Amino acid sequence: MSFVAQRLKAIKASPTLAITAKAARLKSEGKDIIGLGAGEPDFDTPQFIKDAAIAAMNKGLTKYTAAGGTPSLKKAIIAKYKRDNGLEYTEKQILVSCGGKQSCFNLCMALLDDGDEVIIPAPYWVSYPDMAMMAGATPVIVSAGLEQGFRITAAQLERAITPKTRMIFLNSPSNPSGAIYGLKDLEAIGAVLRKHPRIVIATDDMYEHILLDGSKFVNILNACPDLFSRTVVLNGVSKAYSMTGWRIGYCGGPEELIQAMENVQSHSTSNPSSISQYAAEAALNGEQSFIDTMVTAFKERGKFVAEGLNAIPGVKCMKPQGAFYVFPDCREAIARLHADGKLKAPTDASLCEYLMEQEKAVAAVPGSAFGMEGYLRISFATSMENLKKAVERMGHSMAPARAIA
Repeated sequence: MSFVAQRLKAIKASPTLAITAKAARLKSEGKDIIGLGAGEPDFDTPQFIKDAAIAAMNKGLTKYTAAGGTPSLKKAIIAKYKRDNGLEYTEKQILVSCGGKQSCFNLCMALLDDGDEVIIPAPYWVSYPDMAMMAGATPVIVSAGLEQGFRITAAQLERAITPKTRMIFLNSPSNPSGAIYGLKDLEAIGAVLRKHPRIVIATDDMYEHILLDGSKFVNILNACPDLFSRTVVLNGVSKAYSMTGWRIGYCGGPEELIQAMENVQSHSTSNPSSISQYAAEAALNGEQSFIDTMVTAFKERGKFVAEGLNAIPGVKCMKPQGAFYVFPDCREAIARLHADGKLKAPTDASLCEYLMEQEKAVAAVPGSAFGMEGYLRISFATSMENLKKAVERMGHSMAPARAIA
């Protein structure tokens, strides 16, 4: 007899967390390994944010808050949306959650019914398909590889839409590819969605402030303001303020849907940490120059890693436009390494295993975890010293046999 619900049997543990945990375990056992799997900045949370948390504790602000967030944090989020995105919300249109992941989960549970379909561009953040399935919906994957800059086209979207389509996830800058949808891309996508009023748009803007190519951030509502009434704008403080462990995500959207999402949250976690909420409020209202310092470092690192990976035979890597990841196409290298007997199978998972087995090892996440076999996700949210070692190690491990000889 199985004790696991039927709806969970297709759900997988997060591969990014699994790789990070395995790398940490091997390192604790004495293995010389550089972990490139982490999806979090390596910078400390700014001191003024930590000071706000300490002040909140000293004031005794350690009790339950409203399930959907404190009024003062909601006001800070409303001000942020207006300041950065030109979007107007009321408090009833805002929900604060325990991280961006919970915001996405709440949305799926509040919106989706059995038999609904959710369009998910690939490569995708690992949790989108599983969240859709947990809500009884079917993920419809639309793939866009390196050859099209990891951005789906309006024509691809049109072909994927059926009468069952209920939602689409858009993520720009992208985890895992670092790709950005520009204004024209979003205008074309919006023109398709405009013809299908039943479809709710979820724009995941978590990496909004981490722009590496000089472009200005835009989302679907900047391109198509008329879609406001059926768009949920998801964001959080994790990446921009290096607050991953504080677990604060937030979103703005249609009042009816936001209230339903809050109902889901009220029966699962209830309110996010009170202390984290006061820290997030300080982050959104405070000095923002910390972000520029972090982004400057990421620009240098991303350029270095992309150039280093492109020098490896059989690897093609796009220079990241945003976030702190590169997503190299390793299919040629994988086929060659398998033919040389170095890989157990011609897969990205086998390549990752091989790289971790080396005396001087590197931990990366297989692209198949993000819906794209034959690629790797490499995080450059670590020191330049580590990145130089990692690229050198990958180049040596993945070099043709004749090159090593």
